Amino acid sequence: MSGKEGSGGFRKRKHDNFPHGQRREEKENVNPSSALMTSFKSFQLELDTRHDKYERLVKLSRDITIESKRTIFLLHRFTSAPNGEEILNESEVKLDAVRRKIKQVAQELIGEDMYQFHRAISPGLQEYVEAVSFQYFIRTRSLISVEEINKQLIFTAEDREETTNMTSNSHDKQLHTWSLKVTPVDYLLGVADLTGELMRLCISSVGNGDIDTPFELSQFLRQIYDGFTFIGNTGPYEVSKKLYTLKQSLAKVENACYTLKVRGSEIPKHMLADVFSTKTELIDQEEGLS
Repeated sequence: MSGKEGSGGFRKRKHDNFPHGQRREEKENVNPSSALMTSFKSFQLELDTRHDKYERLVKLSRDITIESKRTIFLLHRFTSAPNGEEILNESEVKLDAVRRKIKQVAQELIGEDMYQFHRAISPGLQEYVEAVSFQYFIRTRSLISVEEINKQLIFTAEDREETTNMTSNSHDKQLHTWSLKVTPVDYLLGVADLTGELMRLCISSVGNGDIDTPFELSQFLRQIYDGFTFIGNTGPYEVSKKLYTLKQSLAKVENACYTLKVRGSEIPKHMLADVFSTKTELIDQEEGLS
């Protein structure tokens, strides 16, 4: 081989010095029961189990999200329904079904670090917080705390064990407890999403002739916005990103209150909702241009 071919040709790889058949024989001669292979098989089983659990939690989170959204859609009928108490009772039944899904999540996380699977369940928990806080606001006109939400997520079940004696049979009951705590970040993100639903509640209540609710919602949203501004950019990235949407919802409600205060006597009640929806579209267009 010339010097030119040696310098410009392809280099031989180190394992090319060994015949292909010899490498195959070495692979076939690996002992599957060796300590190294046993360790890697246990690692494979552990990773497969963890991935399967993650996928089950993702599916449960999707079910929680869907049922929570249905509860929110139901609660929006509260302002137009002739009997609002029936709507609240029906929403409580739907939320109980959501909690049963969350119980399955809690059972999946027994003995596990929740934060390793937090990304899988976080969207569902945020939507559940939004639904629960929306129902709580309609009932009490106040904001539910994260402690009250977590109290509803403590589940117990009885497990009967039969012990047979020579004289009689006795049934011992053991209580099993599962709990799932909503993290502060999930709570804040759920409350931030709640402001959008309150903005829609404001517009629908005006369309039904309720003039007092927009002013009440304006004060409530202002308090939430002031609380979020204390966090500012020091909190998680997701919370600061929700702050812009919260500000939009507050601006739309305050615009509705301004229209009611200044021009409420000039516009017929059945046309107020159309006027607000038009103004809302103009605000969205102005914010899109800026």
